[in-house]
Amino acid sequence: MKFPSFRTIAVILVTLVSIVAVLPNFLDDDTVAGWPDILPKQELVLGLDLQGGSHLLLQVNREDIVEGRLGDIRREARALLIDAGIGSIIATNGTALDVELTDPSQLQQARDVLAPLARSLDAGLFQTAAVPETTITTTGGRVRITLTDDAISSRMSSLVAQSLEVIRSRIDEVGTTEPIIQRQGDSRILVQVPGFGDSERLKDLISQTARLTFHLVYPTMTAPQAQAQGLPTGTIIVPSADGFDELLYEDVALGGEQLVDAQPSFDQNGRPVVTFRFNTQGALAFGEITSGNVGRRFAIVLDNQVITAPTIQQPITGGTGQISGNFSAESASDLAVLLRAGALPATLDVVEERTVGPSLGADSITSGITAGVIATVGVIIFMFAAYGTFGLFANIALLINIVMMLAVLSILGATLTLPGIAGIVLTIGVAVDSNVIIFERIREEFAAGRSAAQSISLGFQRAMLTVVDANITTLIAAGVLFFLGSGPVQGFAVTLAIGVVTTMFTAYTVTQILVEGWFRLRRPKTLRVNVLEKLLPLEPKIPFMSWRIPALVISALLTIGAIAAPFISGLNLGIDFTGGTAIELQAREGDADIGNLRERLNALGLGEVQVQEFGSPQDVLVRIGIQEGGDSEQQVAVTQVMDAVAEDYEVRRTEAVSGTVSGELAISGTIGIIVAVIGIVIYIWLRFEWQFGLGAMAAIIHDAVMTLGLFAVLNLEFNLTSIAAILTVIGYSLNDTVVIYDRIRENLVKYKRVSLADIINMSLNQTLARTILTGGTSALALLALVFFGGEVIRDFTIAMAWGVLVGTYSSIFVSAPLLLYLGVKTRSEVESDKPKPERRADGAAV
Repeated sequence: MKFPSFRTIAVILVTLVSIVAVLPNFLDDDTVAGWPDILPKQELVLGLDLQGGSHLLLQVNREDIVEGRLGDIRREARALLIDAGIGSIIATNGTALDVELTDPSQLQQARDVLAPLARSLDAGLFQTAAVPETTITTTGGRVRITLTDDAISSRMSSLVAQSLEVIRSRIDEVGTTEPIIQRQGDSRILVQVPGFGDSERLKDLISQTARLTFHLVYPTMTAPQAQAQGLPTGTIIVPSADGFDELLYEDVALGGEQLVDAQPSFDQNGRPVVTFRFNTQGALAFGEITSGNVGRRFAIVLDNQVITAPTIQQPITGGTGQISGNFSAESASDLAVLLRAGALPATLDVVEERTVGPSLGADSITSGITAGVIATVGVIIFMFAAYGTFGLFANIALLINIVMMLAVLSILGATLTLPGIAGIVLTIGVAVDSNVIIFERIREEFAAGRSAAQSISLGFQRAMLTVVDANITTLIAAGVLFFLGSGPVQGFAVTLAIGVVTTMFTAYTVTQILVEGWFRLRRPKTLRVNVLEKLLPLEPKIPFMSWRIPALVISALLTIGAIAAPFISGLNLGIDFTGGTAIELQAREGDADIGNLRERLNALGLGEVQVQEFGSPQDVLVRIGIQEGGDSEQQVAVTQVMDAVAEDYEVRRTEAVSGTVSGELAISGTIGIIVAVIGIVIYIWLRFEWQFGLGAMAAIIHDAVMTLGLFAVLNLEFNLTSIAAILTVIGYSLNDTVVIYDRIRENLVKYKRVSLADIINMSLNQTLARTILTGGTSALALLALVFFGGEVIRDFTIAMAWGVLVGTYSSIFVSAPLLLYLGVKTRSEVESDKPKPERRADGAAV
């Protein structure tokens, strides 16, 4: 009895481990918890677009930091000058304070008095020296105190670190599961909370500064009087929650940092309030303030708004108190959470927001699974119809490939997004490409007169380099998508990259083991690899090169048209690139009334509001442009829309992107395409010759432009996933091009006295069966996504399906014929260019 080879045993073990790793995704939590610890228990993490939840990108407000720090320095400067008997007026000028002196002769004295304010921040972990925070200069008869840009950036960075902990504490208090809270760069924080569909409440919880301070109210003047007569020294006007302004002393009598607890409660009239308790130091200070100011009003200020300003009736020495106001039970509870978690050290602005309701997430999962099953069944039937027994082997390898992909994603704890599902489905369509290349090579070797055993061995061996070359280009595109993309685009890149690796592994292990095992068992004298060989002959005689000039002319005209299309009809840019808000609605009963909805929303006075059908007649997509007044006004606009439609429509998804982020996304997307093109061309250049690199670049540009033209002609929404679609089209196109280039290079070495045009024509015909079969399986998978993958990614999948057609065309009629005009030399031309040795009169070489 012959024992299985080490390779066979290894493949069986890898397959079993993959199956075990995937099982937790299909079993309940109690069953998985009872497994031995040695077995994998990690499940796929569903992205927010699949399970619902909220995604927020927060940015530290630079102006707020500058304003707050300048306020602190102003108070210190005023105190120093008053103690020195120097009269002054201090005004803010950008990131500086200008100190105007009532007596200009005291300029040098004032400069010396303010010298202690020229400080430096402590050196950070990776800094070699302290960062100067302020500089003090004298100019135009005044002293200027300037905050340095380095100090502002350093402070922003440190405040982000502090804010992370505060946000984490707040979200933990709410009791959500598995939130993602990450730092992004020096000034941003990413927050993703699965299953938390109330984005407005989440924003209030994590972006509200919650800085609580206590101030005495100025006793002898009201805020309107101060506005008319001038502010008394050391006072500020603060708006009140009841709509009036209050005149307060600027100095903080007591800060919220002294709080140790805050809880929602009810007062004697049953109204929601928040009770608080100070630590020992705070209790003593609170007792002293209330004892010394009986009969005076004491304001409680939250984020520069007076919540309440009661009159002190008697000393409060117990260290407790309550905040009353126009609270609901939920808002009182949220305020208590904010106070317990502590104040944010700086204001955080919401620059990007994406929220998906649970119903849309469930629909997306159903759509993704449906598309995946249909694509898998379609590819399996197609491969079996084309290759018979060999197709069966490819299908077994495909199923193992899918299991391995899901296993790797599970083990890595990767986040599966809707575009990620699209990546898996696309991999299903493209995965059989490696098998098709191998099978067609086996078929060629057998037709060349080799034995069945030799054909199988050489088929796998000689196809390997082509398979690797073809898949490297897709890996380059996936790598660029991962490092320059974000969120769902990264999920697509991860699944695409993992699919490429598992595809190459299964093609050269599972398929080869099955084919070799079948051969040892059956020992056939003849091989019938492709059962459709009458429809797909081994080497048809299609005169591609005779059509090259008309094809290149047509390609040039179509490319010019595609370039002109965005300028003529414009691109339907999504909010990723324009900024603004997109809200997906679903009618609660019957079909959506778009006309009525448009009238209702236009009446809100929010500027241009776009309302369009989105998939089914029940679904509507509303887009609002960026509002004047910044992010706060944008949030107000979104709330107005939701309130206006709440009775008749369910909000299934919201996406809001600020102008700052949209500009960054546009730049990063453009850079991504450029980097991918450069990387792929360099790889082709190194693997072949420079002429092949230029031919590949022409095909890439052709395909990218044609796909961009499709978005313009069909008015498809062009957003961040559209960049992913273009990069995927580029990767697919180069996959096809590299297969043809590999064959051209091989034939250039093999044939000495055949012209370049004939070699290119021969290579195109030899790889035509592979081109048709791979294009067919890819088209099956992508059409399944187009029709069953859901409306959210439909434009994305339409672009990729178009890319299969365009990429196939360009590999035959653009990249290959261009080699004729780029100076590629045949073997005979290379040999004739070599210097010939000089000969003597007797004919001997010198």
